[in-house]
Amino acid sequence: MKKTLFILSGLILLAACQPKTKSIIKPEAFQKDVNGKQIALYILINANGLEMQVTNFGARVVTLFAPDKNGKFDDIVLGYENIDRYLNNTGERFLGAAIGRYGNRIAKGQFTIDSTTYQLSTFNNGQSLHGGDTGYDKVIWTVDSVTTNSIYFSYISVDGEEGYPGNLTIKMSYKLTDDNEFRIDYRATTDKKTPINLTHHSYFNLKGEGVGSINDHLLYINADTYTPIDSVLIPTGEITSVIGTPFDFKTPTAIGKRVDEKDAQLAMGKGYDHNFVLNRKTAGELELAASVYEPVSGRFMEIFTTEPAIQFYGGNFFDGKSKGKYDKTHDYRGSLALETQHFPDAPNHPNFPNTILEPGKTYSHTCIYKFSTK
Repeated sequence: MKKTLFILSGLILLAACQPKTKSIIKPEAFQKDVNGKQIALYILINANGLEMQVTNFGARVVTLFAPDKNGKFDDIVLGYENIDRYLNNTGERFLGAAIGRYGNRIAKGQFTIDSTTYQLSTFNNGQSLHGGDTGYDKVIWTVDSVTTNSIYFSYISVDGEEGYPGNLTIKMSYKLTDDNEFRIDYRATTDKKTPINLTHHSYFNLKGEGVGSINDHLLYINADTYTPIDSVLIPTGEITSVIGTPFDFKTPTAIGKRVDEKDAQLAMGKGYDHNFVLNRKTAGELELAASVYEPVSGRFMEIFTTEPAIQFYGGNFFDGKSKGKYDKTHDYRGSLALETQHFPDAPNHPNFPNTILEPGKTYSHTCIYKFSTK
């Protein structure tokens, strides 16, 4: 009898030590074996109750609960309620995912290194986008370790995967700090010269997933210039001033204030889908890149990075046909992405910051999304 009581009390204590999730998403909804690799769902919680659920399929953020000015927590990222919807997705492909080997676009999927031209897989108007047909959003990452507030991933991208040269070894971690930061750290090495541009692709709505437009969110971007695009969203190679244009977010401005103005660049992107060149003071320290404020909830998100640029995408290609975790539609301009990065198509533009990683060198990149209220 005493032994039975001891076992029962031990089980109760173990259950009490497990993080109590705010989400209705259950871990069993993500338990699946695919080609001998196990997919699972992990819960991260910091000391203040900031909470995130992550799956190792694409290293995706599935939920992210942040408090409003009254202390009410809401899930502020877009996602799906089970793994099958990610595996058999008919909606937006990149929800919450890790992106690589090269985030953003490479023109016609081609680049040249040391007189050798490489051809990548293409699917986006004949361009390579976010790593190709099977980018890092579609692979099952190895989970090396998990703590209450952090998860550590690794992935080996083999030579020739999606057309890229070199075996690329990646270490990546997600952590919810006690300062209410969602911190992402990337490290990578290669055995051949290769382009690399890793980034993260959560879609945010600071009101909550599926709760109205992001056009009333106030956006600040620490950038005097941006890179204009052509009709297939490839940079022209120019670096252009934002002053006097709808791309000037140096003063916090409602996203929707100028998005429908008659402007050739807005027409190309069907709204905002552009790379902003950050006003950096250092070569690679963490600096403020952008911030977003939602006046009703009071939620305030700041983005810090070591990277030279950030892509702002205003949800222009969502059409409301797909629903998220809570049976609410993913609507046109109902979310935004802010992806810290190097420039799109940089391997084809010598005037852009270098993105070629060489053997013996280490790629590193840190991005922080910090949450508070005002």
